[in-house]
Amino acid sequence: MNAAARRRHRRGGGGVLRVIVVLIVLVVLAWFATVVFQGGGGDASASAPAPNDELMKQGEYIARLGDCAACHTAPGGKPYAGGLAIASPIGTIYSTNITPDPQTGIGNYTYGQFERAVRRGINAAGHTLYPAMPYPSYAKVSDGDIQALYAFFMHRVTPVEQVNHREDIPWPLSMRWPLTYWRWLFAPKVGPVETAATGDAALARGQYLVEGLGHCGACHTPRAFTLQEKSLTPDSTTYLSGGVNDNWVAPSLRGELASGLGSVDQEELVALLKNGRSSRSAIFGGMSDVVQHSTQFMSNEDLAAIAHFLKSLTPARQEAALTYDAATRNALFAGNVDKPGARLYVDNCAACHRTDGHGYGEVFPALASNPAVNATDPTSLARLVLHGGTMPSGHDAPAQFSMPAFRDRLSDQQIAEVLTYVRSSWGNRGGTVTASKVSDLRRLPAHQQNLMTGYDPRVGEQPTQP
Repeated sequence: MNAAARRRHRRGGGGVLRVIVVLIVLVVLAWFATVVFQGGGGDASASAPAPNDELMKQGEYIARLGDCAACHTAPGGKPYAGGLAIASPIGTIYSTNITPDPQTGIGNYTYGQFERAVRRGINAAGHTLYPAMPYPSYAKVSDGDIQALYAFFMHRVTPVEQVNHREDIPWPLSMRWPLTYWRWLFAPKVGPVETAATGDAALARGQYLVEGLGHCGACHTPRAFTLQEKSLTPDSTTYLSGGVNDNWVAPSLRGELASGLGSVDQEELVALLKNGRSSRSAIFGGMSDVVQHSTQFMSNEDLAAIAHFLKSLTPARQEAALTYDAATRNALFAGNVDKPGARLYVDNCAACHRTDGHGYGEVFPALASNPAVNATDPTSLARLVLHGGTMPSGHDAPAQFSMPAFRDRLSDQQIAEVLTYVRSSWGNRGGTVTASKVSDLRRLPAHQQNLMTGYDPRVGEQPTQP
C-alpha cells in the first residue's frame, strides 16, 4: 500500500470513529436531557386530605372503576401485589406491586408521588412508566378521585411483600430513559375531560368514565407505530374505533351497524357490562377481566351513563345494517350440509348456537348478526375457537358457561372452514378465514383464564356501591 492509499485508509477509519463518537455524545446528551428536564408537572411532596371512612370507601369504588385489580394482580396472587405478565410489541412487561408495603410496594409514596405516577406516568424514583399503565387516560381523573384512591390504597389494601418482576425486554429497548421522550410527545396534560356544553349530566359522567377511569381507549382505539393511541377524545372518529390488545381484537365502540355498537341498544349494553351477557351476546377474551373486576361493581347510574355516552358516538365506518337470512337455517333443517364448513358446524357448534344461529339468550350467544362475528379481523373469533373461554360471573348472573377449546379436535383448515361458514351465514358479512391465519394464532399461548369457576383472588371483598 503506497503512502497516499495509507492516508486515505486512515482518513476513512477516522471518519467512522468520528461518527461513532458523535453518536455516543448525542445519546449521552439525550439521556442527560431526560434527567435535567424531566417535566411532567405535579408536586411530589404534596399531601392529601386526612383519610376518613367516606373517602376510603369512595377510593375503593374508584379502584373498581379504574380496574386496578385486573392488571395489578397475577392469577393466584395476592390482591394488588403485581406480577401479571402483559404482552407488548417490545417484550413482556410485568405489573408492579401497588400494595402499601414500604419495601416492595408504594407504602412510602407521598400523595404527590402517587398522583404523579397515576396521572403523569412518573414513579417515585423519577422514571417514566411504561404506557401499559394507562396514565394518558388517567390524566383526566379528577383531584378528588385521585385523593380518594390514595386513601384507599394506603389504608384499606393489605400490604404484601413481593418484589417486582423484572421486565422481559431485550436491550437496548429495556432502557427506561427513552420513555421520557415518549411521555413528552404523547401524554396529555393533566386536566378535566372537555365535555360538550349540552347540559346532559349523564352524558358528561359517561364521557368522564370512558375517557378517564375506564381507560376504554387503551384497548379500543387503534395505535400508531410509535404505540400511542391515535386519539384520546371523541373529537375524532378514530377514538374507540377498534384496536388490538394482547393479541385480541377490541371491537369498535362506535355506531357501526355491522361491526360496532350500532345494532346494540343502551339496555343491552348495560346488561353486557353488568353481567357479561345479554339476550344475544356474551363477553369473552380480555374483556372478561374488565367485567369480572370492574364493570359489574359499577352503580346502575354509572353503567347507564357509560352506555349513554357510547351510543352518542357516530360510526367511524359506514356499514349497511345486517338483515337475517333464513337460507342457512332452512338448509340445515333439511339436512343439507354440502356447503363447506356446514357439517363441521352441525357436529361442533349447533348444539349450543343452534342451526338458526340465534343461540340461547344469556347462555350461548347468537352468531347471527353478532358484531364480533362480523368484524373485519377474525383474530378474536379464531382464538376463542382454538382456546375456549368462559363468561365472567357476577352478582346478578353467577352462573358461568364455557366455550370449549377445539385446538386438539379440529385442524387449522377445519377451524378456518367453520369460521368462514359462520361469518357468511344467516346474513353475516364477516368474510373468509384462512388456515394460515388460524395456524399463526395456534402458536400463541392460550388466554390466562380458569374455566368454569367463579373464584378469582383479584375479586377480593365486594365493595358496597355508592
